[in-house]
Amino acid sequence: MKSNELYEKAKKVSENAYAPYSNYKVGAALRTKNGKIFTGCNVENSSYGLTNCAERNAIFKAISEGESEFEEMIIYVKSGNIPTPCGACRQVISEFSDDMKISMFSGSKGIESSIRELLPLKFKA
Repeated sequence: MKSNELYEKAKKVSENAYAPYSNYKVGAALRTKNGKIFTGCNVENSSYGLTNCAERNAIFKAISEGESEFEEMIIYVKSGNIPTPCGACRQVISEFSDDMKISMFSGSKGIESSIRELLPLKFKA
């Protein structure tokens, strides 16, 4: 189920999360169809609406580097509930892929899904 390289990168980047309000540190590792890996962590703000999730940070980093075809993402938190992407992240992910594999882990316990399963009726303009 898990790609060890993506899992380790998501776990490592979660340590960089800026989460002074929730103390919920999330890491995401994204593999492009070209095999490149991009990571992201959540960054909170005291004005909560300005907070950005790990998943979107990884995607935005990839886009800024010219990559927009994605294959797989792993989302990681150290403990607690399995971290499923929020609605905003699901919509952003679905913009770039209808079938991307998404694995979500709390420690070593995880589940696998796809963006199609997580957001069956995405918004299209």
